Amino acid sequence: MTFATLGLIEPLLRSLETLGYQTPTPVQAQAIPAVLAGRDLMAAAQTGTGKTAGFALPLLQLLAMEGPKVTANSVRALILVPTRELAEQVHEAVRQYAENLPLRTYAVYGGVSINPQMMKLRSGVDLLVATPGRLLDLFRQNALKFNQLQTLVLDEADRMLDLGFSEELANIYRALPKKRQTLLFSATFSDDIRLLAGQMLNDPLSIEVSPRNVAANTVKQWIVTVDKKRKPELFVHLMRKGKWKQVLVFAKTRNGVDALVEKLQGLGINADGIHGDKPQATRQRALDRFKASEVQILVATDVAARGLDIEDLPLVVNFDLPIVAEDYIHRIGRTGRAGSTGEAISLVCADEVNLLSAIEMLTRQTLKRQNEPDFEPEHRVPDTDASGQVVKKPKKPKKPKASGGGGGKRNLGKWVDSGEVAPAEPSTKPVRKVPVFNTGPRKRKP
Repeated sequence: MTFATLGLIEPLLRSLETLGYQTPTPVQAQAIPAVLAGRDLMAAAQTGTGKTAGFALPLLQLLAMEGPKVTANSVRALILVPTRELAEQVHEAVRQYAENLPLRTYAVYGGVSINPQMMKLRSGVDLLVATPGRLLDLFRQNALKFNQLQTLVLDEADRMLDLGFSEELANIYRALPKKRQTLLFSATFSDDIRLLAGQMLNDPLSIEVSPRNVAANTVKQWIVTVDKKRKPELFVHLMRKGKWKQVLVFAKTRNGVDALVEKLQGLGINADGIHGDKPQATRQRALDRFKASEVQILVATDVAARGLDIEDLPLVVNFDLPIVAEDYIHRIGRTGRAGSTGEAISLVCADEVNLLSAIEMLTRQTLKRQNEPDFEPEHRVPDTDASGQVVKKPKKPKKPKASGGGGGKRNLGKWVDSGEVAPAEPSTKPVRKVPVFNTGPRKRKP
């Protein structure tokens, strides 16, 4: 099968040839004809399998061949993404695909001045990539109209709900024309997203080219158990032992990112960090330097877990496990992309055992454990398995209370083995508010 057999027009085929694309991936082979046929679509595929081209190529073709010329402050196709970095990356891919087409494309997101974006939209845009918050800001300031909108794409909709965009999505939905094509693409689809799809899509075609919520088999995964306070020391030890050249590291919090970067820089290691508190220009500069191998270690929160395409990235390290298990799949999906192999190492301490159990249950595999000499944890990480069970170590019997001198009783408390960890509360995925939309009858395109 070739891209030509999927029905793509010659200008797109020329762009693909320039980019070195030869054979469609499974998700592209199924999605492109469906989008060209005007179907609503819900597609799930592992990260790194070409989802962006799966919706962008046919969408550009429809814009080039159908519909009127875009008018002032209007947009004909809208792609919603959860983060600024993903907006930039998706738009760059779209720009490359549309190189030989007479279409205007643009990306808008927060963290930068809104005025240049308003100026750019005055002449109208055929295809707009946007984050939900900035899109609503532009719409409310009358810088953007949706009367010409033909297609809506939600890329990584589950992440948008995780980041609290449910209200924004509902407001955007109410502003859009009822007659339109809607596409949902993501590496994972939670039950919340399937409910959302049922409200927003009309008789959608469902595509799942890989098992639901399974990590790519091109990524070798294992965990190293360690006490929480020794994680930075272990990371530096593993980096020097393995002679790591380029590593993307995920930390749970913004403060955690800053602390690790500061420690690494203090040791003379070329490191930088990105998180939501940093200005967009600073984040983009750090990412560009990392891609150019000018930075050895890039530490990030989950702002970098979705959509970032870093060519031939060999290694991802989970310094902290993610709160939401699905984010583990997206994190490690930054390596082992497009058929390449990669490695993913997670540093796990005792109080993360429930997060580990949730990841193993989601991915249907028990991650291989490894103890690093001289870093064996004092606080043992209980055994887990893919069933979601945490195997707790039996407690020692309590020793009887002893009486102290002076005739009074002295409470010595409970005797607890130093390797024992008290059971933590069961970990559950945070409840996400799913926007409720008006699902009245909708007209279909003729």
